[in-house]
Amino acid sequence: MIDPEAFLDLANQVTKLKMWPYFDVAHCVMACLAVREDLGAGSIPFSRKHPIACWLSTMMVIFAGGFLASLFLGEPLLTPFRNTQAVLLASAVWYAMFYSPFDVVYKLSKFLPVKIVIAAMKEVYRCKKVFDGVSHAAKLFPNAWMILFITGLVKGNGGGFIKILERLVRGVWTPTAFEFLQPSFPTKACIVASIIFVLDKKTEFISAPHALVYFGIVIFFVYFKLSSLLLGIHDPFIPFENLCCAVFFGGIWDSMQRALGGNKNADSAAKNEVKASKTEDGQTHAHKKNE
Repeated sequence: MIDPEAFLDLANQVTKLKMWPYFDVAHCVMACLAVREDLGAGSIPFSRKHPIACWLSTMMVIFAGGFLASLFLGEPLLTPFRNTQAVLLASAVWYAMFYSPFDVVYKLSKFLPVKIVIAAMKEVYRCKKVFDGVSHAAKLFPNAWMILFITGLVKGNGGGFIKILERLVRGVWTPTAFEFLQPSFPTKACIVASIIFVLDKKTEFISAPHALVYFGIVIFFVYFKLSSLLLGIHDPFIPFENLCCAVFFGGIWDSMQRALGGNKNADSAAKNEVKASKTEDGQTHAHKKNE
């Protein structure tokens, strides 16, 4: 049995973890990996031919949460760049990931044991960013729960929401990559975490100590990230989403409509198919006649 006092003491230590510099390095490494994987096989040629665009797109991913939070809270957009040490650290990691001799840094970061450690540290960093986003917004808009929630969300997974602009810097326009069209698991996890932190800060619904709530979210982030890397479980929310869509977003009624009107739909589909085939035959005959 785990001693409750020892567990609470561990949770308090986790909440007091300093992110600088080790967790910041892990975050920068994972952001660079995301950029390189998005570039695919052309990552090395692109970094050689367009180093400025490569650096800028990587910085946009690394500081995405800060950019978006500043935009939403009415602060200067370049606020994340005011920390010169953070920018220099991010630039150093970017340079090592793209320009190290024989690509050794990238290969080392892709080595599974190393990647597991870096990914786990990144998830601890993500939880910290979500909490910091909620706390910072609460100082400016103490009664605006939606602003607290949005700020925590974008701070936790800003890279997903800025992907369109980041790709545009690299000369690629993909409007369908908007995160809310096909939300990734980090976005869904940050939604849950941001809601919990808002409820913990502004309501009495959560009676547990803040340290336990924070530690629970850290475990949630780390567990499912490691499950994705080791077990291939990429989105555990899908079963709940399917159930929610079926119950609350018209899934049941659509199924009933298909069951009741299935024959009519089949007949109309068959008629449309016959008409389409006749049209195609007519066009073929006319084409042959012209030839």
